Amino acid sequence: MMRFTYTAISSTGKTVKGVIEADDRSSAVGSLKKQQLKPLVVNQSKGLNISFLNKKKVKTKDIAIFTRQLSTMISAGVPMNRAFYTLQEQADSKYFQKVIGEMAKLIEGGSSIGDTLRHYPNIFDDIYINMVIAGEAGGILDDILKRLASQLEKNETIKKKIKSATTYPKVVFGITILAFIVVMNFIVPKIGAMLHELNPNAQLPMLTRIMIAISDFSKKYAVFIVIALLIVSFLVRRYINTSKGKYKYHSLLLRLPILKVVITKIAIARFARTFSSLMSAGVTVNKAIKVTAGSMGNKVLEKELLDAAKDVEAGKQLSECIAKSKYYPPIVSQMLAIGEETGETDQILVKIADFYEEEVDATIESLSSLLEPLMIVILGGMVGLVAASVMGPLSSLSSSI
Repeated sequence: MMRFTYTAISSTGKTVKGVIEADDRSSAVGSLKKQQLKPLVVNQSKGLNISFLNKKKVKTKDIAIFTRQLSTMISAGVPMNRAFYTLQEQADSKYFQKVIGEMAKLIEGGSSIGDTLRHYPNIFDDIYINMVIAGEAGGILDDILKRLASQLEKNETIKKKIKSATTYPKVVFGITILAFIVVMNFIVPKIGAMLHELNPNAQLPMLTRIMIAISDFSKKYAVFIVIALLIVSFLVRRYINTSKGKYKYHSLLLRLPILKVVITKIAIARFARTFSSLMSAGVTVNKAIKVTAGSMGNKVLEKELLDAAKDVEAGKQLSECIAKSKYYPPIVSQMLAIGEETGETDQILVKIADFYEEEVDATIESLSSLLEPLMIVILGGMVGLVAASVMGPLSSLSSSI
């Protein structure tokens, strides 16, 4: 990711300056347009980009708490600048406290909340900013902030469930790799030397010879192996961070049977929840589709929505575009069509979101119950492989004595 400084005109006609991160200049311009900004100057920051070392973030939980509290204070009629200063004192993160204080000063200077949020793209995404702008324009900011808080909380809950479901397999996989390294570098060489001492002329089984050869190779070229792995890992990560690489990586994930189901269901839940919130905030259909595309979490599914936005501009219904996609189940397009016919698209989408969030929960639980025994089988298989390579020749030698 590269850093770009920009100067742009907001929807209210004010000049906005800031810094944005993107894969390239065209991506940076696209991100600014999604925030309803008209870019005037977009230049790449000079110097070494070490943002990954010093980039500060705010936890989703903290943003959700801030959003819900701000909604409550607006509903109670608290003046906006006072509300921000009060929330500054309550924030747990020192960095977030500083940001809220800066936002309060900008609001005191006459800036709208939407324009203020644009100064912090690393904290508030396009969806958040566009919904706040729509809420301000429609005079329903408190209600929009409640929806945003609920959406952030639901997204955080899904992330926690995924993290919880994958923690045990990750630990077992780590133990498996560590055990394999220890066995191949310390135990196998000693066993090989012992077998050679017992019978120097003995012909060892093929499996044993392969294990000893792998052990000798890993010990001899350990430094080169580590360096090669680090270089390959760096190059792969760098390629995946490019637009082309990320698209191919996400396309690969959608070809994997189990992951495809999980990724698709999470994406559909996000699409339905986000699009519903934007529609209820008064954002136009085409704008809502484009903003929602950025929340999908998968570049392939994002492109599908952006293509749908072009068809909607040409006069087609969104349900028709969704029906053509191979990633969205028929129930999504059918329920969306009903919403379009009845004029209750936002309410129908909320039901779709609720349904698929429940589906995500069930899928994650079943995936967790499947991964745990699978990792145990892999660990047991590795132990069995080492045991077979050792016990085979030992048994032959003992029978020949």
